[in-house]
Amino acid sequence: MYTRNELMFPHHAIPSLSQVRGEAWRELVNSLAGAPEDDPRALALMLLMVRLNGCMTCETDSFRAMRGCRACALQTLRRFKGSDEELLAQYQQALEEIQSYFAASNGAAG
Repeated sequence: MYTRNELMFPHHAIPSLSQVRGEAWRELVNSLAGAPEDDPRALALMLLMVRLNGCMTCETDSFRAMRGCRACALQTLRRFKGSDEELLAQYQQALEEIQSYFAASNGAAG
């Protein structure tokens, strides 16, 4: 009855995002399609999509959850009103946050 619902934007859905925006976006997504799940660059894209999609407020019985993460993400990217440059700037911000988190975590562990 229900599709397989994820709690947040899943790593395996990254390749499906490549054809939605312009060339720079496509290059970014394609460069991450084969990246491991714990790659900071892939995590940054997942974080960006969590923020854009509103994954934190998604309920398992909601229409968008029942459609699935890929469909939700594709619709979100199609409806994004900003330019690809703005989208890539948001990705860069997410990447910096991920890198800062890892740096802080590694410093605390050492």
